[in-house]
Amino acid sequence: MNQIDTDMQRHYDLLRASVARHLGPVIVVNNDAKGGEYFLVDRGRTVERLHPVGPVFELAKSVAHTPLGIYSVVAPYLSPKVPPVGNADRIDPHDLEQVAHIGPSSTAWIDPLRKFAATLETARRNLPGANMPGALEDAGRSILDSGLDFITDAVTSHSFDMQGFQDFSSAVYGHIRTTMYWASKAQIEGVHALLKRWRAQLGESAWSELYVFIFELWTTAALNQNAVIIKPCMDQKRADSHLINQMIAQFPSDPVATALDNLARIVQDNIAAEMVFPTDPDVATALAGEEDLLAQEILKQLRDCPFHTAAKK
Repeated sequence: MNQIDTDMQRHYDLLRASVARHLGPVIVVNNDAKGGEYFLVDRGRTVERLHPVGPVFELAKSVAHTPLGIYSVVAPYLSPKVPPVGNADRIDPHDLEQVAHIGPSSTAWIDPLRKFAATLETARRNLPGANMPGALEDAGRSILDSGLDFITDAVTSHSFDMQGFQDFSSAVYGHIRTTMYWASKAQIEGVHALLKRWRAQLGESAWSELYVFIFELWTTAALNQNAVIIKPCMDQKRADSHLINQMIAQFPSDPVATALDNLARIVQDNIAAEMVFPTDPDVATALAGEEDLLAQEILKQLRDCPFHTAAKK
């Protein structure tokens, strides 16, 4: 009896591999630090691969990451107790204990913080030659100078605390917002130019059938910037079902192969759902979507489960 499922899985995998070789058109996006690596795929073959976003995007984001870089060095050495800072009610005490797992008794943070300061100093020297817009260059200079000042004070006194770090980060927040503006502008312009070209290349009929598959880390999976830019450019009748955000722990070594393998499963399940469950649209939707096929039945049975009832109380 178990062999039925074993055989089904084998044939299902063979079908998925076959469908993957025929998929297209598909845009695959690795949402990386350069604004996204884009692949145009048709009939399972990569037609073009490039980074469409200009260097201003990466430079703006890199400079804006100065506070996060400092935090990443000093965080384990924070006091594990939530201090009376203005946003103390938003800080989970248990999370802080786990992040501040070394505590303030150690000064092992000094050497890595000095090394990070050297990186910031190099960036500061190269800032004038980076060909950045004037407002972005000014913001970058302020962020780097403030970061270096915080590091100098901390290293000199052999101490830091959460309040002092928040004072520093609050002071550069306006400048970080400036970097966000310029990074967003560069990404929108770069992606829009590419989509316009690919749309003309594919033609309206093929574009209306387009699938977009975006690989995203958990931290930005709910509303990633590439999806926000691309979705309005798709056929709006299909955008909700044809734009797929795939949450991952790390970017795949072969984005196209991974995307097509996952997309083939989605496409073949769309048809399987209507063939296997033609009389029950709700179950068909579950098979074709992200819901586990047993989820609703399990929820139904849990309503009368003694353990579940006691847990709710």
